[in-house]
Amino acid sequence: MLETIAVILLVLWLLGLVSGYTLGNAIYILLVVAVVLFVIRLLRRA
Repeated sequence: MLETIAVILLVLWLLGLVSGYTLGNAIYILLVVAVVLFVIRLLRRA
């Protein structure tokens, strides 16, 4: 579940970065959330 959410947020962030359309700081919030979820997933496996 967390993997899916992290991938979706990362894809949305990349689309926003590529398209040049940004929502202010929201794009960075999405990136931070995706990274945090990825780290949580790594910690749960270890």
